[in-house]
Amino acid sequence: MFNLDDLDLVSRIATDADICFGRPYVRRHRVLVSLVLGFLASGSTVADVMREFPTLEEADINACLAHAERRRRSAALKAVAA
Repeated sequence: MFNLDDLDLVSRIATDADICFGRPYVRRHRVLVSLVLGFLASGSTVADVMREFPTLEEADINACLAHAERRRRSAALKAVAA
């Protein structure tokens, strides 16, 4: 799967106010992280997502999952601190 500390995965995700309305996207592909996660949440496999977006690599999809997990952990820490 993926390692949350893998900087290569994290470096695949970008956020830019001028690209994709400032929402996180897969660098070099402009595919929204939320779109990839939505496909996976609806039951699509990694292979299904790669067929739908042929320019993505498996590592890009894993980076989307790692990004979501980092955000989830950050939100949980903020909730505990509050």
